[in-house]
Amino acid sequence: MLIHPTIASFADLAPISMTTSVVTLFSGGLDSAYTLLRLGELGFRDVTALLVDVGAPYDEPLLKETAARLGAQLRIIDARETFAEEFVAPAIAAHATYLNTHPVSSSLSRPLLAREAVRIAGEIGARVVLHTANQSQNSLRRLNGAIAALGYDGFFGTPYELDADSRLKKQAALEHAGLSFYVQRETSGDENLWCREFESGVLDDPEDVRVPAEMFEWSRLAGEPADETLVLAFREGRPVAVDGEVLPLVELIMRLNERVGRYGLGRYTSLEHIDTGEKVVEVREMPAAHLLLDAYRRLESATVSSETIRTKLVVEQAWVREAVEGRWFGQLREACQRFVFEVRAHVTGEIRYHLGRHGADVTSVRAARPLYIRDRDAWETVACGRGTRSFTTLG
Repeated sequence: MLIHPTIASFADLAPISMTTSVVTLFSGGLDSAYTLLRLGELGFRDVTALLVDVGAPYDEPLLKETAARLGAQLRIIDARETFAEEFVAPAIAAHATYLNTHPVSSSLSRPLLAREAVRIAGEIGARVVLHTANQSQNSLRRLNGAIAALGYDGFFGTPYELDADSRLKKQAALEHAGLSFYVQRETSGDENLWCREFESGVLDDPEDVRVPAEMFEWSRLAGEPADETLVLAFREGRPVAVDGEVLPLVELIMRLNERVGRYGLGRYTSLEHIDTGEKVVEVREMPAAHLLLDAYRRLESATVSSETIRTKLVVEQAWVREAVEGRWFGQLREACQRFVFEVRAHVTGEIRYHLGRHGADVTSVRAARPLYIRDRDAWETVACGRGTRSFTTLG
């Protein structure tokens, strides 16, 4: 289904009555702040800057002051638990990785951001929902696709689809408005409890990728970390405990980001296609995702038949494709997820790792209902006693 949003430039906003209520997604970043500035210049006076908290740190007083200075009201929604349970947990079960290069991340948060924006718009009677993705960002089709799929009947889209003001122009305009701290921002970033992601600016050229060391936080090495043992437990496909301590999923992910990240694990620099087919560099750090996806696959291998897993590998990529292409609320992703959840019901047990400077080594796989053999000699004796014969299927 082709989607033609009604807002693709700031000029598209001009014919709309200035008394119309507007909801715009707001992260406090350069693009979202510049959008508030331009809305004020266009004369909109009822603007809600909506921050959906999915785990990124933020300075609420600063954001409130920034929004007010730019003529908007800040509204914050704590969606961390919803994000973890409804979006990250299914991604773990689907072993959601993009072309086997990196775990998907912003693909998971965009449908939630769109859903909250549409919900708040309905609550306050807003006839315009905006976001700030541009044509070189995959968020454009994901947010537009989600808003359309949710049936929002007002004006929606991003003014940056057809307006391509440079970072320097945006920074200068915000500095003129008294917000000089935006001048220091050299890259575009997105963060949630599952991933810290960066693109643009100094990261643009894939033939010369130079990632500033200070960009990383979770996976920043501090000296020589001591070796340690870490045990991850799953119940019916959901990660539920670390070292025997049962934790809510949000806290479990945050704890793993810190513990696994101290060994420098979970960094990804890779290419991802945009809507026109070209590819752009994106840098991620995802320590918790790195270990959780590895542990899930190992435990799945111990509890699920090989033929089922082979089929699931195909279903997983269909699930990922639908999420990446902005079709989260479509039938295919939902159908794939039902299959994935059927499989994950068998995945109960724990994986023990040895963490050290060489990485994460598995030292134990313990399944509640295992398919593995623990003692081959004993198994051979029993099998021979039964007179079991192997067979070959001729194709």
